Amino acid sequence: MTTQVEILESEALQLPAAERALLVQALIASLDAEAGVEEEWVVEVERRHAQIESGEVQMIPGPETLEKIRAKYA
Repeated sequence: MTTQVEILESEALQLPAAERALLVQALIASLDAEAGVEEEWVVEVERRHAQIESGEVQMIPGPETLEKIRAKYA
């Protein structure tokens, strides 16, 4: 007896490589996605971007940040 998964696998393997890659990405994303998490990250990114644009917070260059972290924990 052929299962639905076996049928889908057989059909998917007939797709061009690029389309199979897109399908894999979509399937993996569906496993990682928790309801609302993506939307919450969008809200957080927009909030942080607004803080930077308004001058409420200042960005620190990566090398400077790493230097401070190394000094603190070395």
